[in-house]
This record gives sequence, structure tokens and C-alpha cells, in this order.
Amino acid sequence: MNNVRYVYGLTSALLVGGAAVSLMTGYPAGAQVAQNDDAVMDRVVPVAGAPASFADLTEQLQPAVVNIATRQSIEVNRNPFAGTPFAELFNRRGGNQPQRREAQSLGSGFIISADGYVVTNNHVITPDNRARLEEITVTMPDGTEYEADLVGADAQSDLAVLKIRADRNFPFVEFGDSSQTRVGEWVVAIGNPFGLGGTVTSGIVSAVYRNTGQGGAYDRYIQTDASINRGNSGGPLFDMRGNVIGINNAIFSPSGGSVGIGFAIPAEIAEPIIEQLREGREIERGYLGVGLEPMSDDLADSLGLRRNRGEIVQTVQDDSAASRAGLRPGDIITRVNGREVTSEQTVSFLVANIAPGQTVPIELLRDGQRVSVNATLGRRPSEDELRRQNQTFDPDAESPMGAETSDEMIAEAIGLQVLEMTPQIARSLGVAEGTSGLVIGAVDPNSDAGRKGLRRGDIILSANYQGVDTIEALREQIRAARIDNREALLLRIQRRGAPPRFVPIRMR
Repeated sequence: MNNVRYVYGLTSALLVGGAAVSLMTGYPAGAQVAQNDDAVMDRVVPVAGAPASFADLTEQLQPAVVNIATRQSIEVNRNPFAGTPFAELFNRRGGNQPQRREAQSLGSGFIISADGYVVTNNHVITPDNRARLEEITVTMPDGTEYEADLVGADAQSDLAVLKIRADRNFPFVEFGDSSQTRVGEWVVAIGNPFGLGGTVTSGIVSAVYRNTGQGGAYDRYIQTDASINRGNSGGPLFDMRGNVIGINNAIFSPSGGSVGIGFAIPAEIAEPIIEQLREGREIERGYLGVGLEPMSDDLADSLGLRRNRGEIVQTVQDDSAASRAGLRPGDIITRVNGREVTSEQTVSFLVANIAPGQTVPIELLRDGQRVSVNATLGRRPSEDELRRQNQTFDPDAESPMGAETSDEMIAEAIGLQVLEMTPQIARSLGVAEGTSGLVIGAVDPNSDAGRKGLRRGDIILSANYQGVDTIEALREQIRAARIDNREALLLRIQRRGAPPRFVPIRMR
């Protein structure tokens, strides 16, 4: 009986002790808490100032940082005679059937919830146009591998969310408030550079909101000299409290290796986007519809403005929020929705963080006078749509096959690289902006199209009497011709200074 009473007493003491811990920490006994929970971090963070060691901090955080690998299938052209007079002979013998090869990509990520949601960069898991994503593998620091599903990805912010396929609790970390980060503070990066998993580097914050000049709605990064290399993409940047204040994204380097200039997506930008992706919601951003250029010193002096303030409107898209609000080329936008436009806080960034359909005040300088207008924002197009909208075209430039984005199926079938018509391209060609068709970007000289004189800048108006204003429309006509066992495609071609004409092109 004495033994039984002793065991019972010990068990009671343990239960009481567990309840006490639960009351002190605010978590139920045995509950999974974040690796960077405040109650935990109080025991492991170094004292204020330069830390004597990052070992305790790293040991606490590293279990939540993972390696991410993808397996991709890429379609390739196996014609060994491509670009030679023997290429077409090889094709006729059936030797140029599309084949696929496997490719892999490596990156980093971190777990943000006990049930296995993982954050990484979109470019870590998104293949290029010719590739197809087959599999995502998440590897834990102890070497355990799990398959993962892609929950959501956003190309414009370069963020993606994965879900590990496993019914267990995982160590995880949480976001901090990057807006409180200051230049000179210590940071730690953990990731998978060059496939070396679990690599830890430290440094300081070099800049809080760095505009790299690459354009886009989210050209706003934390800059650090903590070593970031290829493979660190998607990994976390921690402050000294173990908070994720950034997602490692890019480096500036002429050699491809770290030279002390690395960039991370600030947590204040990333966290709301990640929550939307995790919930399966579509991410919509405001859009003004203007081409902008940052304020230069000379421009500021000529207008009497403070340096580093405002952006000049170079172009205004037809039927856009900007055109409806009355914006004009030459306007200097100085404020959007009450917030000042600076190199760190660009018009694109401010507008992208406002919901489409919202009406916002815009302050600008026009002909030396301050003017205010109200613009009801449209919906920001995808990155591909923006590239097409802003694409310029020089019809007289030499452009070899493959130099510009096009469709591989069309290039293989008829030896043409084609581009969809945009107002910018129409203006470059001197045709009306409403002209419908596909623009030839390059011609394979060994194809029938090359032998029949088709050239860069020609416009394909129709194929087999059917209008083709999209790449998919031309693909469909090629497929239909093959189903009907036709060996040629009848194109209607428009060339500058000449009437349209029909040209039959033999398919390969």
C-alpha cells in the first residue's frame, strides 16, 4: 500500500506541476507551441547588444526550417539536326516527336503551423513554360522526407504555400513585425544554400525598405549582409527574438555567390498574402494603368520638387483607371491615398495594396500646379499580361528563333515564332491599335515559311480562313490541319506597305 500511495502522490505532483506550467505559459499541457513563442524565447535569446553566441537561438529555431525539392518534367526537342538543312528530313522520319526529361529544383522553406503548412518562394516550386511540376518533397532537418501539396502561389509577390502530407504535429515558427526592424539590428538566416541543408548565417540589417529598381508592385525588400546564396530562397530571416521578419528571396552578385547584399521579402508584406493563399482566396490588387519613372535629381530640380519624392507619368493606358481619372503623361504623382510617394514607397506598391474598385485620392503636380483627382482602381493583371502590355517590338531588329517568348508547338510545326498583338506592338508596326492578329517575331530560315519569304514584323491575320488573334487560336488551326491530314496551312499575311496576301506554309 505504501508503494501505491507513493506512486499516486508522485502522479498527482506531476499533474499539478503540468497544470502550473499550463497556467504560467497560457497553453494547455502538451499543446504544440511555436518554436519562437515568447515564453520559450525568453530562455534562449542573448542579452541586448552583440550576442556571445547564436547557438541557443539556432537550436530552438532550426527544427522548423525545411529543404524543398521539386521534380519537374520538361518537354525537349530531340532533333540533332536542328538549325541545319537536314532538320526537316529528320522530322519527316518521325524522329522529332516531343520527348520529356526530368529536372529538379532546390530551395528552402519554413513551417508556420503545427499541421504542416510551409512557406517558400513561388520561384522555388514553379517550373518554366516548358516544364510540368510532378512532385514536391519537404525534408526535415533530421532527414525525414514528406510529400507536399501546393496550396497556393502568387507570382507577383513571389510567395507560395505548401501543405505537408502527414498526420502529425510539426515544429513551427511565427511572423514578427518587420515594420519595427531597424538598420543595424542583428539577423539570422537559415536555409539550404547549394543543397547544404541547415546552413546558418548571421549579419545585420543593411536597409529596411530597399527598392532594387526591378519594378513591380513588390520591389521593396529588407537588405542584409547575412550570407544568402542560391538555395536560400524561401528560407526565413529571423530577428534576435526568433521572429520571422523576412523571407529570403534574392541576392545581388556579379559572381552568383554572396557578396554581402541579400534581399528578403518583409513579413508585413508577406503575411497577409500568405494567409489569403492558405485560405484559398484569390489575391486581387489595385491597378492604375500608367507607365511611371522615378524622380531624378535633374527632374526634381527642374520642377522645384524635393529629391526622392514622386514619380513622373510617361504613358497612360486607354480605358484604364488613370485615363478615366484624367491623368496625363507628364503628371508628377506625389501622393496616393494620403501617402507620400518615395523611392521606398512607390506608386505601384501603394496601389497594389488597395483593393480593386476602391476610389482613392491622387495628388499630382501638373504644369507647376498642384492638382487632386480621384481614381477608381481596376484589377492588376497577371505578370504575363503586364509583360505583354509593356512589350516593345522593333520590326527591323535581328531576332533568332527562341530569342523571345513564343510557343514551341508553333515553332516546330511551321517554323515561326509569334507574339500576340498589343497596343505597343501595333504602334511599333505603324498599324491601327485595333488590328487583330499575331506578329511574327522570328522565322526559321530552314522552314517553308522562311523559303517563302515570311519575315519578322509580318502579321498573321488568319489561318485556314479563321481569325487568329491568340497563340492558342493558331495552335488550334495547326491541330485541325493535322487531324484532316493536311500537310500545309493557309496563312493570310499583312506586311507594312503591302496589301494582305494568302501564303500556304508546309508543316513539318
